[in-house]
Amino acid sequence: MEIERKFLVKKIPGDLARYPMKRIMQGYISTDPALRLRQSDDKYIFTYKGEGQLAREEFESSLTKAQFEKLWPLVTGNKIVKDRYCIPLENGLVAELDIYHQHLDGLTRVEVEFASIDEANAFTPPDWFGEDVTFDEQYSNSNLSKSTTPFHLAPKQLTN
Repeated sequence: MEIERKFLVKKIPGDLARYPMKRIMQGYISTDPALRLRQSDDKYIFTYKGEGQLAREEFESSLTKAQFEKLWPLVTGNKIVKDRYCIPLENGLVAELDIYHQHLDGLTRVEVEFASIDEANAFTPPDWFGEDVTFDEQYSNSNLSKSTTPFHLAPKQLTN
């Protein structure tokens, strides 16, 4: 079970270079149900995500590079490319700050995973977090992959 909250970002922390970063490329074979392929550095992952927003079933399986390359042509919609920074928070939590590129250039979003729904509901975000978009389907990666409008032209603007 994946339990996470998603936020836009008011202000990107100025000391990003001190945190681990990985380039992620991902795409969806299907968005309903969500069947995702992801490459992160030299790791290749297939993910199934169930329905839900705050909490949902998630299953991940490692792939070889050859398996990933065979499946990648099945991806529909736009590929998502983002840089992910893992920033430690209080109580052992980690903020996964995503800075998007290509058609989503200008979008920055942060996710935090929790051990329970109670913990997620009790979470007080740091000042640099913006609007909580956990329940806004527009900001799910599967929907972002279907977007044909560059993010900076979308109706809801991100203000840094």
